[in-house]
Order: sequence, then structure tokens, then C-alpha cells
Amino acid sequence: MKLPAAFITKYQQLLGVEAEAFFTALENGHPVKGFRLNPLKPQAEWMLEKFGPDKTPAPYATNAFIGEVKGKSLLHQAGYVYSQEPSAMIVATIADAQPGEKVLDLCAAPGGKTTQLASQMQGKGLLVSNEIFTKRAKILSENVERWGTSHVVVTNHAPQELAPHFPHFFDKIVVDAPCSGEGMFRKDPVAIAEWQVDSPLHCAQRQKEILAEAVAMLKPGGQLIYSTCTFAPEENEAIIEWLVTTYPFSIEPIEVANVSHGRREWSTIPEIEKPVRLWPHKNQGEGHFAAKLTYHGTETAKPKKAKKAKKAGLDSVTRSLWQAFQEDYPFLKERTADIQLFGDNLWLVPNELPSLKGIRVLRPGLHVGTVKKNRIEPSFALAMAIQENDAAPFLSIDFSQWQKYVAGETITVPGNKGWVILKVAEVPVGFGKQVQGVVKNFFPKGLRFIPE
Repeated sequence: MKLPAAFITKYQQLLGVEAEAFFTALENGHPVKGFRLNPLKPQAEWMLEKFGPDKTPAPYATNAFIGEVKGKSLLHQAGYVYSQEPSAMIVATIADAQPGEKVLDLCAAPGGKTTQLASQMQGKGLLVSNEIFTKRAKILSENVERWGTSHVVVTNHAPQELAPHFPHFFDKIVVDAPCSGEGMFRKDPVAIAEWQVDSPLHCAQRQKEILAEAVAMLKPGGQLIYSTCTFAPEENEAIIEWLVTTYPFSIEPIEVANVSHGRREWSTIPEIEKPVRLWPHKNQGEGHFAAKLTYHGTETAKPKKAKKAKKAGLDSVTRSLWQAFQEDYPFLKERTADIQLFGDNLWLVPNELPSLKGIRVLRPGLHVGTVKKNRIEPSFALAMAIQENDAAPFLSIDFSQWQKYVAGETITVPGNKGWVILKVAEVPVGFGKQVQGVVKNFFPKGLRFIPE
């Protein structure tokens, strides 16, 4: 790796005697790979022992490990693990989302923070996961689907488009802001190629615009978690100083062991030491900055309340089909979300969700199935949402049959059960329809792959 000359000059001035170790870690060090285990999945730890790589605990999150998982592995396909660079895990750890809260992940793709927040919330409350770019939003939606949660809503908007729909609505907002990406230099050559000496200032302006919209969606007393994967003070300490001088925020201390902190010499406010910094020459991972702030604003002019979603009732035929469908999947009766029909698709929609009118929504909750003539065809998302003790029609297959299944092939298993959730050991992998010993493949065509 060859670092830009202007970058070297800048950080020699900023870091002084520490600069040499910093440059050595960037130029000669290797990217650190990590992954998180999905605690919502059946017997997840045992499945990791059986099918996963060796695990060395990662430092900044629970259920997190140093190591590499392949995207075409069984555990990844079934949503048991999520590949994530270790320092990036600290953001959701700091957010510490609680069951029942209303949380916004404003810049969410590809889904690392969202899946971690969803695990913390244990399926209770509302998590809105937003991404401005459509292609990245689709990847985000797929990762949410694999994770198997029913309370996550995926939207596709610029922050200024989203804000009017959620005035002072959220208990917590996570802004992992677009940045100059200096913390990604070791793993992404494009980040080096795109870096310019004025990149941090350009990014800082965009970060302020995003944060202004985030403030408009935050409840009084709510918390804002701001983070970047860059080292630049212009995008870190300077942004936090701007926030607390522009809005009524206080900076909260962060209790995470073995981290560095905001640099007092790079700001005029003493509280700037409360945010945390991760450096490649000091910590495992690539580099991150994160801060937690509490909003003390009051509503001088009462904003419009978020409109409540109108509950679209099912017609009598669909209602009858739905009741019969629940008999096959009785755990659905215990879910507190509303059942709603969008087109031909049935979704369990979180009760806390306001009106979706005017919002581009890729995933309004848990997709349970598609209404077809005289039946409901179960969805892949439903198979991913199966939990430890849920009763459902299962059919066990072996690993070689799974390899055929994800490639789109038909498999042969004696029996005549009809719709079944296929599972390898205790890992649900998707739906099939077993008729006279042949299991018709219903693994989504867009997700099919040849296992490595």
C-alpha cells in the first residue's frame, strides 16, 4: 500500500511521535476479519461449533469473533452469522438498543449495524433501517431477511425525505455517516485512490446535513450515536463540537474497555474526550470513531405527529386462508404484529410503525407469504424467522442435499408432507414442497448460488 503524500504530511503533524506506528500499521498490517453470531437463531452457538470456523472472541461486541466466514457457507446463507470488520461492531454496542424502543439506523447498508441492533432488541419494538442508494438498500433488505427478525422495516430515502414522516419519533438514532474512509485504507484500495486532501471537509459538510435531519427525528431525551470509519478530526471531533454548539446535546461517556478517546488538542470543548477512537496500531480492526449524545431539546412549536398506519383489514377469503395458514405455523398466532396485505403479499407489520404513505419501503416487517389461488405460499423470510421452540413442518436434509438446494436443484427425500421447512441439523435453510418423495425447490431464484 502507498499512502497519499498529503495524508502522510497531515498525520505527521497531527500525531507527532505516534505517526510512525500509525503509518506502519496501515502500510504493513493486514485487514482484520470478523463476524457475529445471530443469537436469535436455533442453537446458534452449537451450530457455530459444528459448521463454523475457529472462533476467537472479538473485543467490541457480544457474540462476536475474529475470523472469516464465507458468503457461500451454510451458516451465512441461513443468517446464523454476519461478516463484519471488528471495529465497526463498536457502533451498535454503544447504541445498546433495548427491546421495545423505536430505533433508526439512518445510513444502514449493508446491514452490520442493523442486524446487531435487531439482536439487541430481541424482536420487540421498531427498528427502521434506511439506505439512500437503491442497490445498497436491496442488499440491506436481503441481510435483514436472513437475520430472521419481524420488527425491522427497510426504507430507501435520503434523510431529508425521511424526516417529515418521523417528527421527533425515535428513542435512538444511529448515524454511521458517509466519510472519507481513511479507516478502510488497509482493506479497500479504492478508498486510497479516492482520497483527496479536501475530502474530509467535503464529507463534514454532508455529515452536518445528515445530522440536521436526524435531530428532527429524535425525541427529546433521545440519544444520537454518531460514528465514522475515518481518522480525520474534521469529521469526528469537529462534528461533535458542531453538534453540541448548534443543538442542545450533551456528550455521554462510553464504557468500552481498551479504547482510545477523542483528542482534546483537536477541539475546544473538554467533553470531546468522551467519544472513542479505534486506531489500527492500537486496536483490533481498521479504525473507527464513535460518540453518544443525549438530546435535551424541547418542542417550542409542536411538530406534526407521525401519522398512524391505517390497518388494512383482510377480506373474508384472505382472512380464512390466513387462519388456515396459522394452523400449520402456530407460532404466528403469538406474534403481536399486524397482518397486512400489500398487493398479493402478506406481511407482519410492527404495531409501532406509523403510516407508510409516501415512503419507499423494501421491507415493512416480516414477509410471511404470497396469496395465490386458494392458498398462501410461504416465504423464504418465514423460514428464516423460525426460532428455537417454534412448531412448524420440518424436513431434515444432509449437507450434500443443502448444496443442491441452494443451487436450485430438486432433491429426493422419501415422504409426502407438502410444504416443509428444510433444515440441516438444526439450521432452517428455506422452504420446499415434498410430494411423493420429490422436494420441489422454493429457494429464491435471486439468491441461488454454487457452494464453494
